[in-house]
Amino acid sequence: MDATDKKILMELQHNSKQNMKEIANKVGLSVTPTYERVKKLEQKGVVKDYVALLNRNSIGKQIIAYCQVTLLQHQKILIDNFKDTISVFTEVMECHHVSGNFDFLLKIAVDDMNHFQQFINEKLSVVEGISNIHSSFVVNSFKESTAFYLE
Repeated sequence: MDATDKKILMELQHNSKQNMKEIANKVGLSVTPTYERVKKLEQKGVVKDYVALLNRNSIGKQIIAYCQVTLLQHQKILIDNFKDTISVFTEVMECHHVSGNFDFLLKIAVDDMNHFQQFINEKLSVVEGISNIHSSFVVNSFKESTAFYLE
């Protein structure tokens, strides 16, 4: 991946709805080579997908919480079961297997505190193998990004 590929990727992260002509002008190429580079980046899996980023307040997701989950034991069967179960919970936006004082970090988005309590009581806390759940709530966000910085 060269500097031009990185410029293209930055442009796509900034606004993936740009057409090839707009991207080409910004990175200093003509349309055809830009198109070919984008296709190659997609084929290699560098560009995984194109999505719309939604304003969570506009769709009623008032609560963002981060849950630190500790398993009873760090065993493959418990880890696999946890991953399989969590992957179907629509409230879970992100799930990361981490090192440190807990095993998993979850990003949860729900409509309100009642929905959060329902999620914890009826879904998360009944997952087999969990010993502890600690939750922190987002009070205010001042930086949110989905873009990776590329040098």
